[in-house]
Amino acid sequence: MLNLPWRHTNPLLKRIDVMPEHTDRLGHTNNVCYLSWLEAIAWEHMEHLGCGWSVNEQTGKAMAITRTEMNYLAASYAGDQLILGTWITASDFRLTSVREFELYRLSDQKRLLEAQMAFACIDLKTGRASKMPPSLVEAHKVAIARIG
Repeated sequence: MLNLPWRHTNPLLKRIDVMPEHTDRLGHTNNVCYLSWLEAIAWEHMEHLGCGWSVNEQTGKAMAITRTEMNYLAASYAGDQLILGTWITASDFRLTSVREFELYRLSDQKRLLEAQMAFACIDLKTGRASKMPPSLVEAHKVAIARIG
């Protein structure tokens, strides 16, 4: 699992079993499922960095997605076992950050998806852009340092 050709070192990993309900009329995984998996692992990564939802509530700030780009490289199907990796790869440590993702099928180690999300820090009360609190700045610095 760890010998996959990840674009960056030290990804946070999530194993995914593709279920029949994840597939669409074409018989492959529906694109909405991919987006849901990306969001789920992004939250898990922030929890792993000690900056989960409880910290967002305490600070009144959170990172909101401003852009998502997904490149579908190959299809997955019911019964496939996948591994999804993510990293925070860039931040201005004030307002914005970038997160990357890669998804592989375990059986043949085929890369199925590459994705990127851009985020902006917002105030939870107003929904407007807001400076990152120290906890988010520190979490981003730790995450970026881990990819070397």
